[in-house]
Amino acid sequence: MACHELAALRLALMNVLGVDDAAERQHELAELGSAAEKPGPVRSLMQARDLAGVQRFFEASLVELQERVSATRADDPKMPYLRSLLVLTKSVELELRRQNESLQKLWRDLEEVHDFTHEIYPRD
Repeated sequence: MACHELAALRLALMNVLGVDDAAERQHELAELGSAAEKPGPVRSLMQARDLAGVQRFFEASLVELQERVSATRADDPKMPYLRSLLVLTKSVELELRRQNESLQKLWRDLEEVHDFTHEIYPRD
């Protein structure tokens, strides 16, 4: 269940980061199994090419996961495990958001550094 979301996230990050490791890609695709071919947020996530898409599709996949957990009976013996998966994926979601915000801040700060450089070394 959550393994699918995490495997798809790893594939998406491989795309964004430019990681070209066939063994890792095969490992994650094996983890996904038939979920890699099923249309939906997990498949869209694994194919994401930018951070905005990664975040959007990961969050969409978590909605689907939460719906599956909500449909599970409260007395189901798997419920503690499923709740743990929700905590795990929420933690990953928050970290992904922090990383994205950090990179956006870096992008904005580069403009400030650029402007500062021109203050110190004005153009002729």
